[in-house]
Amino acid sequence: MSAAESHQPPAVPGPLPSGPGRPSAGPLEPWPETVRWQPISRDLIWVELLRLAAVLAVVGVGVVIGWVLSGHWIFGLALAVVLLLGVGRAVSIVRAVGAWGYAERSDDLLVRHGLLVRRLSIVPYARMQFVDVSAGPLERAFDLATVQLHTAAAASDARVPGLRPAEASRLRDRLTALGEDRAEGL
Repeated sequence: MSAAESHQPPAVPGPLPSGPGRPSAGPLEPWPETVRWQPISRDLIWVELLRLAAVLAVVGVGVVIGWVLSGHWIFGLALAVVLLLGVGRAVSIVRAVGAWGYAERSDDLLVRHGLLVRRLSIVPYARMQFVDVSAGPLERAFDLATVQLHTAAAASDARVPGLRPAEASRLRDRLTALGEDRAEGL
């Protein structure tokens, strides 16, 4: 061993692995191999795109009417901005639907979503007060429903959109039964 090697400080160990030799996936994926995430239906993309198209149509018609009546160039610029924002939102809708997922565990339900700000909600079954299933006209047209969980704390309410009605009913019944079982122990 040379003199230079003997005077080097000892190596500082890196972060300790989580589990048998693997690093943790982070706070939003704390159980990467033990949780089986269920995706939502990709048909929700069409529902959200139709909602976006309706909003863009109303705003676009308003801008076009302003442009025709005034003839001012600023309305043309506004129309271009509205269309550009619409295209950006359409791309984010496709990605956002892919980010939704839920997982049922023995004591709680996990719900994740979000693109820029990722969110993981953990809702204990014992804290659930009631479970809603809803479907608006567009959702019904695409055979979809949303399961909404209500807890005592309004900030902890979670929802799972884009479920087929049979899956939404199954999830509602399971969550209700588990909530009743867990609440009896309190």
